[in-house]
Amino acid sequence: MDQNNFLRARRQFLQTSGMGLGVSALGSLLPQNALAHNDGAPAAKHVIFLFMAGAPSQVDLFDYKPGLDKQLKKPLPESISQGQRVTAMTRGKEQLVVPSMFKFNQAGKSGLWMSELLPHLSEHADRLCILKSLNTNAINHDPAKTFVCTGSELPGKASMGAWLSYGLGSMNKDLPDFIVLTSAFWTGGTRNVQGLYSRLWGSGFLPSKHQGVAFQTNGDPVLFLSNPKGVDSEVRRRMLDAAGALNRKHLGEIGDTEIETTIAQQEMAFRMQASVPELTDLSKESKEVLESYGPEVHKNGSFARNCLQARRMVERGVRFIQLFHRGWDHHSILPKQLRGQAYDIDQPCAALIEDLKQRGLLDDTLIVFAGEFGRTVYGQGKISRDDYGRDHHPRCFSGWLCGGGIKGGISYGKTDDFSYNVAEDPVAVRDLHATLLHQLGIDYQKLNFPFQGLDQKLTGVEEARVIREILS
Repeated sequence: MDQNNFLRARRQFLQTSGMGLGVSALGSLLPQNALAHNDGAPAAKHVIFLFMAGAPSQVDLFDYKPGLDKQLKKPLPESISQGQRVTAMTRGKEQLVVPSMFKFNQAGKSGLWMSELLPHLSEHADRLCILKSLNTNAINHDPAKTFVCTGSELPGKASMGAWLSYGLGSMNKDLPDFIVLTSAFWTGGTRNVQGLYSRLWGSGFLPSKHQGVAFQTNGDPVLFLSNPKGVDSEVRRRMLDAAGALNRKHLGEIGDTEIETTIAQQEMAFRMQASVPELTDLSKESKEVLESYGPEVHKNGSFARNCLQARRMVERGVRFIQLFHRGWDHHSILPKQLRGQAYDIDQPCAALIEDLKQRGLLDDTLIVFAGEFGRTVYGQGKISRDDYGRDHHPRCFSGWLCGGGIKGGISYGKTDDFSYNVAEDPVAVRDLHATLLHQLGIDYQKLNFPFQGLDQKLTGVEEARVIREILS
């Protein structure tokens, strides 16, 4: 069979296979709103996910354990460790307890306990819901990060933002549904900084138009955004029209939906040449707003600047914004490194909350702050009252939520006296995903995509639950 006959035969097959590939291709283009929506209006329209890559120490930031002061350098009781899995860095070594060297204070009318390292965020305690019983199965960084971002420890699945783009569609035709910002981290001695991979914001098996668009910290915010010398917008428009005509002809011949994605993304790229420069231009922000985010806001790629960019993206209808802040893997000299990391994120997080609130956007925007797992109560490296490190710990860790229909001024879940095991109200990562989807009006059980013989879901095949106790 020659090439032309092959293409005609394939097109005919796609058009006439009522229960075959034609239906599958069509299904990949249809919005899932009718099938996946909950009853009633969604509580939120946007998500800003603040991902602390490397895993912040809950013992030193949110999970106050004053009883540990008497346990310095004492072995972790077997009744607590229970023979649980540990990393290769801990295996065979004595597990000596190290209490946090940092003071904790009760913040706001709610009296939430928060570390002295977070003075600005503490001012918003009455707007925060601190989750103290998060837990995961992954004990190493890459699978743990992949799990939080995609719902699976194995690479290749669709990311959170891709699922939302697929399920809810676009709110702004001139900007992507899903934007990723990676932040430069504190440079005063940070160690063990793992890389970030595009699959963390990829579309997996979903059509590629739903993948996240990563903005760059230097040069054009998006690669190849600017026209090369000698090419203006009119010339670019003619080039795009010609390429689009060829692509539509090819689409009609073979019916590959990715060609349609290519056409749509090329048109989006053209519109972004106007929308992105305006989005990233902070010159019209007031002096007061800039100062509220702290001095680092003037540095390209800083967490502070990215938080301000995230607010501007919400204003312009971007559905899902994910900020990655690295440098939280503190196996040694944790007190020094944690101070630097907290400096990076404390004031910008507080400013983001207040900025959204002042503009009437906080109720529509769900802010999520979390890492991939927690840190152990026992120490690593040099161990003293004011110098220690902590290993990976998946059995419990802390994060917080704000806005988007979440109750403020509450702490949900409890850990044991050593912040080692969940004692009450466990929250699995899939529960966090289910709650996130629910707040945007999606039934997590119904949002799915057929792939490799399984109706794939962000929450996976295990039972998940919406954490209704924290919903306002």
